[in-house]
This record gives sequence, C-alpha cells and structure tokens, in this order.
Amino acid sequence: MSGPGRWGRLLRRVWPGRRRALPPELRPPLAGGERVVAWAPVPPDGAVVATDLGLFLPGRPERLGWHEIHKATWDGRRLVVTPGRVVRTRPGYAVTVDAPAVTVPLPDPRDVPYAVRTRVTRSGSGTTHRRVPGGGVRVVARRVPGVDGLSWAVRYDEGTDPDAPGVTDATNRIVADLAASLHDPTL
Repeated sequence: MSGPGRWGRLLRRVWPGRRRALPPELRPPLAGGERVVAWAPVPPDGAVVATDLGLFLPGRPERLGWHEIHKATWDGRRLVVTPGRVVRTRPGYAVTVDAPAVTVPLPDPRDVPYAVRTRVTRSGSGTTHRRVPGGGVRVVARRVPGVDGLSWAVRYDEGTDPDAPGVTDATNRIVADLAASLHDPTL
C-alpha cells in the first residue's frame, strides 16, 4: 500500500492548482463551517482567498460575499473585482451602485479566476435590463447563503434618476413581476 506522500505527488501532477495549502499566516478569519476553495499569492505578502461564502482580497479584512460582486474580470495578469454598494433599500429589494473596483495582480493565479467566475455566476439566479421613465434599470436576483428565497437588487443606468417621478413605481412593478415569474415568495 502506498503512503499519502505518493498520492499527494500524483494529485499535484493531475490537479496542479491543488498543490499547495494556504499558509496559516495568510488565512483570513473564516466563519464556522466556511471552507477555502481556491487561493493565490499576492506579492509581497498577501493572498486572494476564495471560499464557499465569498472572496477575501488583500488589504480588506472582511469577506466580500459572492452576491455582493457586480463584476469580476480576469485579463491573464490581473483580477479586477467591482463590488456593489447598497445606497438605499426599498420593500423587497436594494438599490445598488458600483463601488470602486479593486485590482489585484496575480502572477500565480492558480484556480482563483475560475473559482471567482464560477461562484459569482452561481450566486445569480437571473438578471435582466428594463426601461424605466428617463432611462433603464438592471434587476438581479441572487442566492445569498443562509437566506431563504432570492435577494433582489437593482442598479440604475448612468443618468437615470432613481427619484424621478414614476421611476420607483416602475421599478417596484418590474421587481414584483420578475419575482412572480420565478415563483419567489420573498416579495
């Protein structure tokens, strides 16, 4: 019978992204039961850590939940993450804007770009763009860990005034209609 050393060497050849464990000094504060799914070093002494619940970025002590990421791109050298920021809440949904993008150089990305893409995509249940008076709105339904049903958020197009007459009523109708079409009982 062969020992774990031999299997470890074999797995590193088959799955090279799984070759090294996250060093304890780079481990972020994880919630009970939270597990690391991918990580990559960020020179000189940081790391990007993807977990089943979200993404830890260098210089940010808190986790960014997968449902909080509006956009993530990978250009082969840099991971660019654009989080959403809630600016107001309305019955049944949140109004969000793009927060400043965070750019992280990853000379050894490992499985992080794949994990980010997979997890951000998986957190979304649906997205659509609709017209409202004076512009447009993107409506997103997301799955949030520990929350029953879907979490709804809207992001108005640039130049669309969310407080203009008729915009709030139109948005309320759009979100309610989409929730009904997905049979989401949260609204």
